[in-house]
Amino acid sequence: MEPVVASPGFEGFEKRLEVEFWDPLGFADPSGLRAIPRNEIDTMLSAAECTIVSALSNSHFDSYVLSESSLFVYPSKIVIKTCGTTQLLKAIPLLLKSASFISLEACRCKYSRGTFIFPSAQPSPYGNFNEEVVILEKYFGHLGNGGKACVMSDASKMHNWHVYVAASEVAPLSSETYTMEMCMTQLDRSSAALFYKSPFYRSAADMTLLSGIRNLLPHSEICDFAFDPCGYSMNSVEGNAHSTIHITPEDGFSYASFETMGYSPCMLDLGSLVDRVLGCFKPAVFSISLSTAGLCHSRDAGSWGVPVCPRGYVCSGTTRHEMPGGSFVVYHTYTR
Repeated sequence: MEPVVASPGFEGFEKRLEVEFWDPLGFADPSGLRAIPRNEIDTMLSAAECTIVSALSNSHFDSYVLSESSLFVYPSKIVIKTCGTTQLLKAIPLLLKSASFISLEACRCKYSRGTFIFPSAQPSPYGNFNEEVVILEKYFGHLGNGGKACVMSDASKMHNWHVYVAASEVAPLSSETYTMEMCMTQLDRSSAALFYKSPFYRSAADMTLLSGIRNLLPHSEICDFAFDPCGYSMNSVEGNAHSTIHITPEDGFSYASFETMGYSPCMLDLGSLVDRVLGCFKPAVFSISLSTAGLCHSRDAGSWGVPVCPRGYVCSGTTRHEMPGGSFVVYHTYTR
């Protein structure tokens, strides 16, 4: 095993864990995972080495901006994203324990991450995807016929997408869910400069407005947070859908991510959304991961089933994998 070395900069690429649950006995609290006490959530996040800095909820789910990315808690699903050198997988046993107390069992897991900018700075096992999969199989390998792991890449190998999915064959999964994740590097310097605190734009709200983030999903409610001396995170909620953005603006390792989950293709045109996101950050390199879960069908995908071709960029690679539980993942990479 290679030694972990000090990172020359902050690791923007997130590790993302999505776990869906069901109630096999019919005894669970109707609020589901939202009934997990706050102290148990804090303990779970502490194990992953992050904390809650801000929160926003609606009638459908709870969202939390973290010191390193985001947490979303739905009645039957939880999504945790952590960046830096956090240890996300350490939260799994605590999550499963808390869920069992309210009679919920895991029925689906999806874990994904990009290619780290500073892989040697990651603690074990996160520098080796095979080792991450071993841990995931320990907790979710009993679902269905076991999990499926793959590394999706572009021709230049600049951005790779690591994904693991396991799903039960008997548990009822949720209705169709579309998720889009964008990972952007080499941000335009003037765009990145907006996410440094200064006398001209000190607040997160100022950054949200000046960058154009407020216009990405104009009907959503936003909870934003600005870090010292630079960096920015936000979660948005709109009905049963969420979006989240995380920005590391430092020159040399600048990074921004955008995720949205829960919007249906009839509600949101993918090409237009991608254009708006790119307008905020103007990256030199970026990737898009599109994934589905539940009862999704390609004929219903609308703009989400059509290749995205942003003006000024060239697609350097596209890969597609079918995953357990009837889901699939499509991964595109682009260069300016």
